[in-house]
Amino acid sequence: MRYTGPRNKISRREGMDLGLKTPGAKAHSSLLRRINLLPGQHGLKKRKKISERGEQLREKQKLRYIFGITEKQLKKYFKIASEKKGNTASYLAIFLERRLDNIVYRLGFTPTRASARQLVSHGHIKVNDKIINIPSYQVKINDIISLFKEKTQKIPYIQKQLSIKEIILPFWLEKEAMVGKLISQPDSSEIEKQINLRLVIEYYSR
Repeated sequence: MRYTGPRNKISRREGMDLGLKTPGAKAHSSLLRRINLLPGQHGLKKRKKISERGEQLREKQKLRYIFGITEKQLKKYFKIASEKKGNTASYLAIFLERRLDNIVYRLGFTPTRASARQLVSHGHIKVNDKIINIPSYQVKINDIISLFKEKTQKIPYIQKQLSIKEIILPFWLEKEAMVGKLISQPDSSEIEKQINLRLVIEYYSR
């Protein structure tokens, strides 16, 4: 199942901002103040040293939380990636980065992947002039991603997000006004800033 509990709680447990809360919101500010405190009544205690297996599990869980996917989905991506010739971690990253909800988030249309997933599910996103309401849809190179209706831009959190002028795009995306495009194959560089994919691969390869 996809995690639906308190998001700040899991970010604090992992000791890092997983991008689950809208930047600038009160909840996000609260997280940043308490990021080094474990959740629960024993939060002030030091983090225990975890085993190698535990580290692998934590990285796998962080990856799931960041992309908002289920264990079943992540296992499926790993299985397909492991059957391909080449670097399994790179292929796993490609499948995750090419998800439509992730692309919508990376283009700066929404502040979080969760809000991007909701936007896609509610039919607000077009791919090549066709409405796609499947968050896991795999965007292809040269696909055009845009908002379905002009009134979508007037949704308060979308309007606020679109007012941000300096959005740093990955090299594999380009954006002009309200239209984005996947221009090349993603790599693992963005994910590796937060996750050790090698440990995730080791977890599933046991």
